[in-house]
Amino acid sequence: MWTTLMKLDLASVGLALFLGFIFIVLFELIRIISYRGQTPPGPRPLPFVGNIPYFLKNPMEFIRSISQYGEMATVYLGRKPSIFLNTIEIAKEALVQNASSFSGRPQLPLLIWITEGYGIVMATYGHSWRQQRRFALHTLRNFGLGKKSVEERVTEESSYLVHEMIISEGKSFDPQHAIQNAVSNIICSIVFGDRFDYDNKRFKYLLEILKENIIQSGSLVGQVFNLLPIIKHLPGPHQKIYQNATELKAFIKEAVKTHRETLDPDSPRDFIDAYLLEIEKQKSNEDSTFHEDNMVMSVADLFLAGTDTTATTIRWGLIYLTQNPDVQERCHEEIVRVLGYDRLPSMDDRDKLPYTYATVHEIQRCANISPSSGLHETTQHTKLRGYDIPKGTVILTNLTAILTDKEHWKNPDTFNPENFLDDNGHFFKPESFLVFSLGPRVCLGETLAKTELFLFVTSLLQRIRFSWPPDAKWPDMNGIVSLVRSPEPFNIICHSRGSTE
Repeated sequence: MWTTLMKLDLASVGLALFLGFIFIVLFELIRIISYRGQTPPGPRPLPFVGNIPYFLKNPMEFIRSISQYGEMATVYLGRKPSIFLNTIEIAKEALVQNASSFSGRPQLPLLIWITEGYGIVMATYGHSWRQQRRFALHTLRNFGLGKKSVEERVTEESSYLVHEMIISEGKSFDPQHAIQNAVSNIICSIVFGDRFDYDNKRFKYLLEILKENIIQSGSLVGQVFNLLPIIKHLPGPHQKIYQNATELKAFIKEAVKTHRETLDPDSPRDFIDAYLLEIEKQKSNEDSTFHEDNMVMSVADLFLAGTDTTATTIRWGLIYLTQNPDVQERCHEEIVRVLGYDRLPSMDDRDKLPYTYATVHEIQRCANISPSSGLHETTQHTKLRGYDIPKGTVILTNLTAILTDKEHWKNPDTFNPENFLDDNGHFFKPESFLVFSLGPRVCLGETLAKTELFLFVTSLLQRIRFSWPPDAKWPDMNGIVSLVRSPEPFNIICHSRGSTE
């Protein structure tokens, strides 16, 4: 046999390889055609990579285009078809009315590599996820989530943030670190039992690598890894994602070690203490999923979810407020009329500040930090609007379409707080306001995010007027689309306000 192979010339080998390639491509095309005949309509995919190249070229334009195919559309994120839900009605039907079938999470190779399947956010819909989420919700509530104690922490932190911003008064500066640090301090006080000063270099570095991983995970690097996970054994930019995740986990493990050494079983101080006690409590339970690996990733999930999403929303808010100075002034006038300059806002002030409260919601709507919401996956074979959907199908909610649906919004394509005000000027929330998703996978930190956004934004507008640097260009409003849609880096100018104005 070896002798026969040696006699083959290069032309024959080349021809065989070429024909083999043509056969594989034809097989892939036939497979795609077969799929497309059974799934909702959608953009035509390319062999092997699907619609990923079109998405990476212009993510927001691609997502906006999906709604033209109807209430459901099929998109190929690689070789497998995924389903986009383009309207509020079909999103509720899938995620709420058929929650058990649509609440899974796809096992993305990059995130599995980083998390090893532990934690809450990306955990498989099953026993471990239920235990970890239930415990997290219960424990966060015990440490003040939704109560006055957390509100007081946010109010106190807002004073630090206002002071930090005014330090650079009149100068062009990047507000990202100050905002990210302020927001992160709230979840850190609940999880680690402590806050971090804005000049803490180690914590600043951790926030930077957290942001870097969020951007890189949804970029070309992350997409290539998910298509070819074997590259985890090779050098490349994906190794930096793993290194960053390792450093973050090391920071958490160090905090866990300190907590374990100083733990008082009768007086838990924070989430980590409570988790350590739960591990001990569940030792004899064979079904327990409480162990250090799950604890580290649960803390990482809370740290990530409690930091970047809210901080990113506030950064988008500064852009929209500087683009719309009339909105900024109207908010400030309302706040000062109700609170003056010295009394800090509380959640009880929402009804007295309807325009400001509407503005906070309009910032969330236009920021649209999760354009296609979190990834879901069908947990079993199911049907939706007459289509058979196999188990393991990725489901995405097109929040971009839902948050700009002309049938549900008065001003869908412009930044206008009137979207959240009725004819009498009272606040109201349209049912299409789905920024925290729906169903069992609804955002774990929704209550905390609502508190932070209202109190931080109101405090900033009470004491600061924001303007754009005279010679600076406006950022591309499509932003940087990754795990979170964030604005391009930008500078801003702060002008302090006070009773002498």
